[in-house]
Amino acid sequence: MAIPAHLTLEIVTPERLLVRDEVDEVEIPGAEGYLGVLPGHTPLLATLQVGELWYRKGAERTYLSIAFGFAEVQPDRVTLLAQIAEKAEEIDVVRAGAARQRAEDRLARPAVDMDFERARIALLKSLVRLQVASRARIRS
Repeated sequence: MAIPAHLTLEIVTPERLLVRDEVDEVEIPGAEGYLGVLPGHTPLLATLQVGELWYRKGAERTYLSIAFGFAEVQPDRVTLLAQIAEKAEEIDVVRAGAARQRAEDRLARPAVDMDFERARIALLKSLVRLQVASRARIRS
């Protein structure tokens, strides 16, 4: 079987289809670390973690913030079912900055009944959103 020239990338959240495109390369934030995918990749299923996803078409990269879900990789296609996904240009930087500050404050003054893991994930999501949003500003 010949190696495909491109990958069909689909990124879906419970609310919408975010991306459906032919791409050359994808980097996915998996639970075990970042996973690079090129056409012809071995089939696999992976759980998603909070992180930055990017995909490349030619020389242009597009960045997204992703949080949790699953990825299915096939030699010619990558499908992501994400709980949360946002394109860089869709991220509200002010809101993400406020979320980061709330999470940092919560972690700096832990309460007896505080859910530490939930606060840590909130901080991580806000930091990733700010990082991805900065990618859109750099390209503009």
